[in-house]
Amino acid sequence: MALNFSDFATFIAVARHKSFRAAGDELGLSPSAISHGIKQLEQRLKIRLFNRTTRSVSLTEAGANLYERLRPACDEIHTILDEVNSFRDTPMGTLKINSSRLAARTVLMPLVAGFIRRYPDIKVEVTTDDRLVDIVKQEYDAGIRLITTVEKDMIAVPIGPKAKICVVATPEYLASYPAPAHPRELVNHCSVIFRYPSGRPYYWEFYGPEGKLEVTPCGNIVVDDLDSELEAVLCGAGIGYLYQQQVEEHLASGRLVSMLEEWLPDLPPFQFYYPGRQYMPSALRAFVDYIKGA
Repeated sequence: MALNFSDFATFIAVARHKSFRAAGDELGLSPSAISHGIKQLEQRLKIRLFNRTTRSVSLTEAGANLYERLRPACDEIHTILDEVNSFRDTPMGTLKINSSRLAARTVLMPLVAGFIRRYPDIKVEVTTDDRLVDIVKQEYDAGIRLITTVEKDMIAVPIGPKAKICVVATPEYLASYPAPAHPRELVNHCSVIFRYPSGRPYYWEFYGPEGKLEVTPCGNIVVDDLDSELEAVLCGAGIGYLYQQQVEEHLASGRLVSMLEEWLPDLPPFQFYYPGRQYMPSALRAFVDYIKGA
């Protein structure tokens, strides 16, 4: 039975994503072509590799064993190809980035747009997720988060300007509930609360003569998306703790009012981070060089 690496490319993609559609997106094939490829491989091996229903795809015990044996070899082949790729005049390949939603919109996408104009042979895949993701385990090349959430063993490069937090509400809300003069007074207000997908609320941090002060806001609206928090605040639901990039146009128009500014210092910029490797994929190396020069 003669098999080569290309016979297993479809299997590896489906095993990684647990999805025929996602594997097809990666390989540039239709889900039906992916399904056909898996059926052919199972017939040649005379063993079932996946359990599949209309809703899910999972590895059988034999499939899981095969994937765990093949994955290191597959990673090694990609590393070798990246080394060879480094000798090209123009880098190529796919760069997979996991970013928080706000960072993707405000700092990443403008850079990506310019980057692919310079390197048209590179494909950039951006996944937005406000969870704290293990980029190595999830097989991303890099991530973008605030420095406080980046693991210490990662290499981090600042991306974009410094971040700034604003405490805001509508003039209509403040007409009924006077603006707080101290962060502790926020407990007497309705607030719109952001909560990470893990379930942990985002604590509101302030700095003053007493040092760092952390406030757990009170409110009837809890969201897992900062844009949804902004919309609720604009509707007059209460006070929000949001990034300046989100609210600056609404502050300028008068739709929102800023409060407690003296308690809110600038934050470090978002960080583009990636695991240290002896051999960086050429697409990742090119992007790091690009953002350093931006």
